[in-house]
Amino acid sequence: MICDITAILAQVRKHIRVNRRYFGSLSTRGPGGGILREEDMRVGVPKEIKNREYRAGLTPASVQELVTRGHEVIVQRSTGFAIGFTDESYEAAGAGLSDTPEEIFAVADMIVKVKEPQPQECALLREGQLLFTYLHLAPDPEQTRGLMRAGCVAVAYETVTDDVGGLPLLAPMSEVAGRMSIQAGAHALEMAQGGRGMLLGGVPGVAAAKVTVIGGGVVGTNAARMALGLGADTTVLDTSLHRLQELDDLFAGRVRTIYSTAESLEQHVLCSDLVVGAVLVPGATAPKLVSEAMVKTMPRGSVLVDVAIDQGGCFATSRPTTHEAPTYTEHGVVHYCVANMPGAVARTSTLALNNATLPYVVALADNGTTPLREDANFRNGLNVYQGRITQSAVAQAQNLDYVPAEHALAA
Repeated sequence: MICDITAILAQVRKHIRVNRRYFGSLSTRGPGGGILREEDMRVGVPKEIKNREYRAGLTPASVQELVTRGHEVIVQRSTGFAIGFTDESYEAAGAGLSDTPEEIFAVADMIVKVKEPQPQECALLREGQLLFTYLHLAPDPEQTRGLMRAGCVAVAYETVTDDVGGLPLLAPMSEVAGRMSIQAGAHALEMAQGGRGMLLGGVPGVAAAKVTVIGGGVVGTNAARMALGLGADTTVLDTSLHRLQELDDLFAGRVRTIYSTAESLEQHVLCSDLVVGAVLVPGATAPKLVSEAMVKTMPRGSVLVDVAIDQGGCFATSRPTTHEAPTYTEHGVVHYCVANMPGAVARTSTLALNNATLPYVVALADNGTTPLREDANFRNGLNVYQGRITQSAVAQAQNLDYVPAEHALAA
């Protein structure tokens, strides 16, 4: 039983350092009854504890993929209950169930999560343990220090790259957040929410709301698609002419595309009813593109939706909010700055995220850190390696020593 294993390990770790061979020998059979080889991995999935975060690190289908490959998966009870994944569905997929996160962190070789570990979770991580989740470390020194103290190997979904420079594990949530940004912005424009009392698409004889999207990446593209679909007067700003050309072709000229300069940015922000901040510098703190002076000049009741808040936010007046209290008003402008937007549509988000992350989870479970050594794109996800910062943007943002990931792994 899981609890028995945990109790044994807790006693053993008081006296000796458990090496991988001994750790593997404590249980000879996986949850489905198959023999565990010494290279098999225990994968732990704790329940998310961030405010109103209902996403799950692994779905039952993902668990089954790992179990059929000989790995053991331990899931905290009620991890996916709110989004329709019952404990029974996880057990049917071959997972073992645990009552507490402490039990999971104690026995797992790898922890798979969705959101960054909270302080109490950082305290449970241990030296050499793999952590695979969103981290967004640049604006979060407390989490960075916690991961460094733990000595774990922390791989961030949001900095894994692909051969064309994309961010394959960030893209699914960027799609969700981009689409949600317009839903959230449209709601915030209602009078009861402090907004201007505007319907995004207007009605015959009444002009539609003006929506400006700053950034033409995955978030910005999906925000523009939703705004256009609701009939808004939509503009996208970006500094890449190539991307603006792609957007012009994609939307057949129905979305206005503007090259972003300080002048054009200010011009469009100040006359907008809804502004979506969709900028991203991978791994780094988001640039503050909209100043407080600009916010003060915006129409009363206009709305700012800062999708970049996970990386510090791109509006000078942004500060993180939660799904429980998603908005606040400053200088007469409604701000929506929820740091885990996709958590509001947790079932859709969990399924989309697992579609992207499962091959990487399997690679780590099958081969440990070897894929990080052999694949430069995967290695870009490594942010912290046994106390050392291996993501240059994080080191720069927090004035910490930087060790290239390949050097840390080689050592």
